[in-house]
Amino acid sequence: MLPRFFCCVRFCQTELRIARALGRAPGRVQEEASIIKPTVKREEDKTRVNHQIRTRQVRVVDEEGNQLGIMDPRDAIRLAEERDLDLVEVAPKAEPPVCRIMDYGKYKYEQKRRVRESRKNQHTVSLKEIKFRPKIDKHDFEYKKNHVREFLSEGNKVKITVMFRGREMAHPEFGREILIKVVEETSDLCTGDYNPENSRLEGRNMSLVLTPSKLIPAK
Repeated sequence: MLPRFFCCVRFCQTELRIARALGRAPGRVQEEASIIKPTVKREEDKTRVNHQIRTRQVRVVDEEGNQLGIMDPRDAIRLAEERDLDLVEVAPKAEPPVCRIMDYGKYKYEQKRRVRESRKNQHTVSLKEIKFRPKIDKHDFEYKKNHVREFLSEGNKVKITVMFRGREMAHPEFGREILIKVVEETSDLCTGDYNPENSRLEGRNMSLVLTPSKLIPAK
């Protein structure tokens, strides 16, 4: 029993030291270790450069875009090294593969920069919906109309839906009046031609989609 007791004491002391080093309570060491997320591996760059190029022959283009012809990869690498540049395989599926002499580090940097710039100019247009009733009062109309203007100013499309109930469906002209009024109140933020007078009931709803006049670049 004595050796087993000392083993338990030694285990508890070890756990206590680990807990102190991590700044946590001893009882949470094993619990928190179990929720550590695995490291996510990044996608590797599969572009072959210099001595990674092992085909028999390659078609070589220099840094100015001039065709240097077909040659042995070792000769092409030697030529690139003489210019303090790299030999980069740019068309591996060509016959023979096409390689270009360039500064590979600068090339990768320019690629990343172009990706960042393209992301800045991207904008995901989402469709928002605002619902009205044919007999909506003035206060509610103004409140919802302001939401429509807000969504349009943010670069989102907005679906204007007029909902009918019961006997209201016998008077679709009331819905068209709502659509006409919304279009008039938001014309400075919209692009395209809208003709609410041609809108028809679809089931119990009458709708119209407004398109913003400008897109806001994504941050």
